[in-house]
Amino acid sequence: MAHVTFIHGISNKPEADELLKIWRRALADTGDDPLALGSLGVSSSLVYWADVMYAAPDPDVSAHEGVLENTPAAVDGSGNPPLPTPVSPESAAFIEALRRELTDLSDAEIAAAPQAPVATGPKGLERVPLPWALKKPIMAAFLRDVHHYLFNVEITPRPGATFRVQDEIRRRTLDRIAEASSRPHIVVSHSMGTVIAYDCLKRVQDCPDVDGLITLGSPLGLDEVQDKLRPGWSRDGGFPVEKVHGDWVNVFDRLDVVCGADPHLSNDFRRQRIGAVMDVAVQNSGAWRHSATKYYRQPRLRQELRRMLGV
Repeated sequence: MAHVTFIHGISNKPEADELLKIWRRALADTGDDPLALGSLGVSSSLVYWADVMYAAPDPDVSAHEGVLENTPAAVDGSGNPPLPTPVSPESAAFIEALRRELTDLSDAEIAAAPQAPVATGPKGLERVPLPWALKKPIMAAFLRDVHHYLFNVEITPRPGATFRVQDEIRRRTLDRIAEASSRPHIVVSHSMGTVIAYDCLKRVQDCPDVDGLITLGSPLGLDEVQDKLRPGWSRDGGFPVEKVHGDWVNVFDRLDVVCGADPHLSNDFRRQRIGAVMDVAVQNSGAWRHSATKYYRQPRLRQELRRMLGV
């Protein structure tokens, strides 16, 4: 029996069981080549880390399952996250550089931005025709979650629960990957989940090996992220060959704000200087292209996952 380990991305999420059901339903949704894992005997599990960052699960389950774009939850901005506070000069430089990937607007310009949907420029979030009332929580969630993971920030999301973010999420990821006894075993990660997957598979010696990796809407192409994955990452030897014994398929939408600045990974994660990542371009619907649910409904993603699972 084959197995899939999913890893979710930025912002708050519904409870773990609900999120896993949403993603499995999206893969099995009607359309071209539906992929019903249960009917094919494929088991699955989820690396869930939203509770490390956020006080309580997002109760708006339907927003994560649908394709509407009118609430923060529906556009990966739920949880009302604050912008990250720097923990060092290096951390401050990282936040500012990553912010520049998303927008050229100042805080004052964002505050004065119109509430009606509008695309105001070519940079990151400015390409997305959504009101800044929705774009602001997206930016905050992306900056905060990625920063806290890469800098291993200590956080107390609710009374009685304090974590070192990277340490805790690494532990959960290794536990979930180790739980899967079935092969082939494919890791499917979305958004910041791709950073978590890569960090563990490339930089954590005790991480179990897997048979394949799929990344969706990944920010791994950004220089700022790559720099924080050293030691381990290098352009000519970045493929996690020690732990990933099969293919790495990277699925992206060019208008996905999280990966759009540099969506191709084959040139940045080579195996012995040779491109080894299969970059696959898709076109998600609507203005907000980063939705995990939209990626899972893509026929090409289903095709590659089916092939890697051998079902």
